[in-house]
Amino acid sequence: MQILSILQTPQRKHVEINAGEHLIGEFTGDEPGATLIVFGSVHGNEAAGALALQKIAAELPRLAANVCGRVYFLAGNTRAIEKGVRFIDSDLNRHWTPDNVKHNRPASPITTRRAEDLEQTELLAILENILKTAESEVFALDLHSTSADGVPFATVGDTLRNRKFAQKFPVTILLGIEEQLEGTILEYLNNAGAVTLGYEGGQHYAEKTIKTHEALVWLALVHAGILDKKDLPEFEKHERFLKAATGDARIVEIRYRHAITDGNEFKMEPGFDNFQPVKRGELLAQQKSGAVYANENGLILMPLYQKLGEDGFFLGREVAPFWLKISGVLRRLNIARLMRFLPGVRRSTLDDETLEIDTRIARIFPLQIFHLLGFRKRRRRGNYLIVSRRKFDTKSPFVT
Repeated sequence: MQILSILQTPQRKHVEINAGEHLIGEFTGDEPGATLIVFGSVHGNEAAGALALQKIAAELPRLAANVCGRVYFLAGNTRAIEKGVRFIDSDLNRHWTPDNVKHNRPASPITTRRAEDLEQTELLAILENILKTAESEVFALDLHSTSADGVPFATVGDTLRNRKFAQKFPVTILLGIEEQLEGTILEYLNNAGAVTLGYEGGQHYAEKTIKTHEALVWLALVHAGILDKKDLPEFEKHERFLKAATGDARIVEIRYRHAITDGNEFKMEPGFDNFQPVKRGELLAQQKSGAVYANENGLILMPLYQKLGEDGFFLGREVAPFWLKISGVLRRLNIARLMRFLPGVRRSTLDDETLEIDTRIARIFPLQIFHLLGFRKRRRRGNYLIVSRRKFDTKSPFVT
């Protein structure tokens, strides 16, 4: 196995990474295979991800003879990591919109001085080369942590390929978060055809969070086919650790995001943890405009107990496995291609995978029906709901 780069630091809460130094570890096996990309600390105050990758990068060489494929461990927002803050000028994990990606490609001159534009240009130089040279499936993980304590969980863009990979791990899975957030790094890679998985491993700076991230990445190396299970004696230990941290694994659909800005003066009410049940009308937070109450019964997710961030909290609801099975059958049968023939539904001029739904006519077709078929809400425009499905829902562009 060729080891091109390893950055090692002693275990500490603060990650010692210099601005622009994204590569924590790069490994190429002697045999061809899949590619695994793992990001740590895309938010600079979430140290656990990068710390976990540094530890694994130091240990992986002992398995050199068993590695098939390629592994890339990347530090996210290096300038924010240096300062121990979430971001400098803008959230790097909301920065991956098509316009920003076009503007910040390495070949394009950067005309702004935003730190996150520089970060994106540096990461794009790495990622575009990885994708261009991939000869088999590409997997991407993004390791995060939360300001509130609570159960770890995975976030998954709802494609069948993503679901299949995520369900190999003993973790709770959140679906639909991509409908609530714009410009995440995993959305960019998902649209490029990679299989993606986000992971919220626990509370910032907690030792348990670092260990949870480590366990997830070791399992991912096996589930991506880069290591064989028999070559990783600690596999069962890592799996048991994740199971214990997660408890009863379940699948939850995100239904609401409470977006905030600095001017909102948002302050979460104390005592809320991830997956805590809340009732419609329950007081959740205070902000400049007044009290914030739950708009439906459900589970509260990622309540914000830090100063920086654009997400006050999310609300979700558990999904029965039955509906996931039905969804898989319908997608594999490609029933979605018939939706444009329904009354009030038309194909968008944007692309072949996007539909425009006239909600005055198609009221009998709720958004959940389109979710089953792989469509996600993009936006509303007047009386029209714009939905689209990913190009690589069932097939990979990297596998012939």
